[in-house]
Amino acid sequence: MNNKLSVLFIGDIVGEPGMNCVKELLPELIQKYKAEFVVINGENADKGKGLTDKEVAELFEIGAHIITTGNHIWDNWKSKPILASNPKVIRPLNYPPGNVGLGYTFHTFEDGQQICVLQLQGRTYMQTIDCPFRAADFALKAIHEKTKNIIVDFHADATAEKIAMGWHLDGRVSAIMGTHTHVQTADACILPNGTAYITDVGMTGPYNSVVGLKKEIALKRLIHQIPYKYEMGDGDARIAGANVIVDTTTGQALKIESFVQPEFVKSVFEQFES
Repeated sequence: MNNKLSVLFIGDIVGEPGMNCVKELLPELIQKYKAEFVVINGENADKGKGLTDKEVAELFEIGAHIITTGNHIWDNWKSKPILASNPKVIRPLNYPPGNVGLGYTFHTFEDGQQICVLQLQGRTYMQTIDCPFRAADFALKAIHEKTKNIIVDFHADATAEKIAMGWHLDGRVSAIMGTHTHVQTADACILPNGTAYITDVGMTGPYNSVVGLKKEIALKRLIHQIPYKYEMGDGDARIAGANVIVDTTTGQALKIESFVQPEFVKSVFEQFES
């Protein structure tokens, strides 16, 4: 590996449609971006809640190096043994002590260089867990002893909290990839001190849905204001994510490019104008 590392980050996989989509399109994206390191958020891979040994094996087989998760990993009891035994499948660091799993992990390349993936979870509109900002500060003291190349998955609901984390970690990590809200934002950029940032990389799954949930169920929940059984959406599956180029000598990002494949069709008006 030279001093430039191509990192591919794939946004939240949702259910079987997301798994099928990533299996079909990830090899093409790896080739397109000449990706040498692949991170996938798989917290919704098993029917929208958590992941099992099956999804983990399939994701590693098609090219993933590290799998991140999030708050929904705890909804699936089959996920806990995976977190306890597989150091390449991580969960947000700032859950209280006593929970299984790692909050960050390292990957070593053939030439001895290392990269770290750190996951944090926001608190606004989510669980009142430990402070993600202080958790990041604590973890980076140890991580920086081994590598400057650090990818952060910040799994959070509030846009403002994600942006605040971007400023908090700018210059101390290579990239901050926002996850959880399933809608890709148009703010991919390199922050002033060299950290690549995007508020949310988007969803890999069925876009004929409400962020993965069957449309009819989502509408009933919102209109009736009572719980309805979770049912996966289906149709119009897409893969979303971002590619980041990291200067491994400094740990700073040189480029970030977000993507959704297949791309969205232009509106009728845009097609008419062109």
